[in-house]
Amino acid sequence: MQKNNTDNKEINNQKKPKQQGSLNKKRDFVDVLKIFSPGTAIRSALDSILRAEIGALIVVDIENLSKIMERGFRVNSKFSPQKIVELSKMDGAIILSKDLKQILSANTLIFPDVKILTKETGARHTVAERTAKQMNTIVIAISKRKKKITIYFGELKYELEKSSEVLRRAAETLQILEKQKELFNDLLLNLNLLELNDSVKISDVCGVLQKIEIIDRLAEIIKRYLIELGKEGIMISMRLKELMKNLNKEREMILKDYFKLKHARIDTQLKNMNFDFLLESSNLSRMLFEELHDKFIQPQGIRILSKTNLLEKDIKLLLNSFETLGRIFNADKASLIEIFKNKSLVESLMQDLESLRDKIFVRKNIT
Repeated sequence: MQKNNTDNKEINNQKKPKQQGSLNKKRDFVDVLKIFSPGTAIRSALDSILRAEIGALIVVDIENLSKIMERGFRVNSKFSPQKIVELSKMDGAIILSKDLKQILSANTLIFPDVKILTKETGARHTVAERTAKQMNTIVIAISKRKKKITIYFGELKYELEKSSEVLRRAAETLQILEKQKELFNDLLLNLNLLELNDSVKISDVCGVLQKIEIIDRLAEIIKRYLIELGKEGIMISMRLKELMKNLNKEREMILKDYFKLKHARIDTQLKNMNFDFLLESSNLSRMLFEELHDKFIQPQGIRILSKTNLLEKDIKLLLNSFETLGRIFNADKASLIEIFKNKSLVESLMQDLESLRDKIFVRKNIT
């Protein structure tokens, strides 16, 4: 899996890699990236090898690995970056234990099946890719000439980059996400006002859902970078959490408001949507609503009413009685008392509704 710039192609490819076999337990690609994040002993060793301009082949032990290898000499020593650097000066592969805590052997020859397809050309990287595919384990190839660290895991391939480069990409993607979040906030404030006036169109809902999905996909890219950055990405991680706060809740409420019992299916459709297709909001109206883009549509009102202190059962009672948000916000005290039979509850509700109305009209966030 090669890195790409933050573009449509990369966002499209943000699908979780399939799980590949087992070392001690099944590890997916995210688990593998965590192993090599900055600050870990293994990453320190790899960086040191790269700085020393030494090529290296490192294989994580797995059952039956001995069938395709000839041991050079046994080491059976506790793992340390310094030892790995010294052993890398020898020919052959270094074999690490499954938990990466022991160096098992060095100067080891590996003979994977030559029939296994590989796109690599160099001898070291060809062996690394074939070994990873055949044995379903982690193999690391360090190129002296290209000065690159490549991780192979089953069918997957990933080139580790310098932390500074990954940090730059993460920061750039975060800036894009911040801009999209600003646009989303504007669209949501507009949707609040339209819902209160019973004048929402399908295009308004699609615009909000489109922005949420774009933000989600950008966030997944950043999360992948953060895994590779380890502790060095803590500031970006904090900002990302701040930007994503309550976004999933808003998404869920919007889907329930406009799709009712179909909301789970619609959620799946959105998540599986091709990014290029997603960029055109009229595509969303055709796929999700099967209606014209400019047709008026009525929300249930759950999202805005959940901002009050009402219980869920009281919200449902209110919606069943008045049907639309506009009617609820314009209801008089007597009508509300007739429904709830509780004067103090109605007085509290009317204060909540008045506060919400004021915030919506002056385009303030409602939480």
